[in-house]
Amino acid sequence: MSKVKVTLREKSISKGRKSLYLDFYPAIQNLKTGKTSRREFLGLYVFEKAKNPLDRQHHKETRSLGESIRSKRQLEIQFKTYGFSSKLNLDGDFLAFFKRLCNDRYESQGNYGNWKSTLKQLELFQPKGITFGSLDKSFVEGFKSHLEKNKDIKQNTKVSYYRKFLAALKQAVKDDLIEENPSKNVQALKEESTSREFLTLEEIQKLSQTECSNTSYKSAFLFSALTGLRFSDIKALTWQDLQGNENKGFFIRYKQKKTKNHETLRIPKSAVKLMGKRKDESSPIFNKLSYSAWGNMQLQEWVNKANINKKITFHCARHSFATLQLTMGTDIYTVSKLLGHKELKTTEIYGKIIDQKKNEAMNKMDEFEL
Repeated sequence: MSKVKVTLREKSISKGRKSLYLDFYPAIQNLKTGKTSRREFLGLYVFEKAKNPLDRQHHKETRSLGESIRSKRQLEIQFKTYGFSSKLNLDGDFLAFFKRLCNDRYESQGNYGNWKSTLKQLELFQPKGITFGSLDKSFVEGFKSHLEKNKDIKQNTKVSYYRKFLAALKQAVKDDLIEENPSKNVQALKEESTSREFLTLEEIQKLSQTECSNTSYKSAFLFSALTGLRFSDIKALTWQDLQGNENKGFFIRYKQKKTKNHETLRIPKSAVKLMGKRKDESSPIFNKLSYSAWGNMQLQEWVNKANINKKITFHCARHSFATLQLTMGTDIYTVSKLLGHKELKTTEIYGKIIDQKKNEAMNKMDEFEL
């Protein structure tokens, strides 16, 4: 093999983003097909235009990661250890692979439960097992139809299961277990429009003044409403994550359990008070915190005790944070960053809630007569 040069390049794609890929010159031979290829897409993205410091930091970190991968590839080629599709195994067990992905999400109970339920549906769809070689467009359409025909599952739950399946396919491509994603030309399942329950600022204040039988849940719930953090991220917080001081303000540095992104978040003093007295750096900030049906039952009893007539789960605290930020005039792009969303469209649902509330407020004006 002649000397191969590996270069990190960018390709413009949709939504103002660029995809990072490696360019091999001369081309690398595919070990399975014998064909050659010039590109390896890394699944890393940067913005066409960095609009703020967060974007610039993201661009810098992503480019740095891309360069690290490029250097690794160059060494692998130099020592003749690298080749495309070297792990392909058409007879491999896709369900075993899916189970491993499930177990990787064990610490996030809600997400883990959805992955386990998706696995159950895959096993019902193909009880004799699924090989990587059987994953084609027809299989994807068949599993999608299997979900659509199940009248015992709500539409948005079907969408959630289907997305978990798509995520597994994407990971299989990334791990070189299949050559291309068979779902790329299959239309996605559509979500039903749903309302997301949230609390007003006055209701959050009422809850803070109301006793709760589960003090850990109370503190963590209010902390989520003030910061927007997910339950899994709050549970994982240790005292070493809290930085800053009374004069300059406090912030936390943490890694999101769901997205694996590293985040820095400024938190208000009221949220710091909920943490209590500082302990050892490695100690969890919120002790004895575990997600359960019993915990949510205690949470609902607390809400009822505060005379708030709403069905509330822990995740509603995050919804409340988002709607409060938008109500106070924070732009949706900033709210998306605060919530750690990968896509702006995920945050847009909260904008629709605010628009609905505005319409309801204006409709009340019809009751007035001059």
